[in-house]
Amino acid sequence: MITELSQRDFQLLAALETRALSGVSIALLREALVADTACVLGDWQESQLTGYALLARLPFDAELQAIGVLPEQRGHGIGGQLLKAVFAVAARWQSERVLLEVRESNAAAIRLYKGAGFQQDGYRRDYYPAVHGAAGREGALLMSRSV
Repeated sequence: MITELSQRDFQLLAALETRALSGVSIALLREALVADTACVLGDWQESQLTGYALLARLPFDAELQAIGVLPEQRGHGIGGQLLKAVFAVAARWQSERVLLEVRESNAAAIRLYKGAGFQQDGYRRDYYPAVHGAAGREGALLMSRSV
């Protein structure tokens, strides 16, 4: 079941992000739970928070800032269900598109996004720091999908 998370869910959300490693800061998650320009959606399986999506409201669009799923729950459709809920929120906000950026090496996320109808709109070279202490930087794919 997917619900909109609130401040009371912060500890569970922070613990999930610590394991999911989506790349968003715990401080940003805390702020998003109370901001009127953001929505944090959570996927619950048997009263355990197994995934979340953070959506920010922009003037004409919505931006998917993070999506995280517990490692042992990946590949079970949670990301796809969260994206459906993201599109519903974006439609409620009357957003024209949902935007996102993703590491070019994150093949699983790119498959998820393409499967949900996202298209690549651009590329940011050397946008992300290298993963796990590796040298160099990594590019970001810019993607969008109409609501």
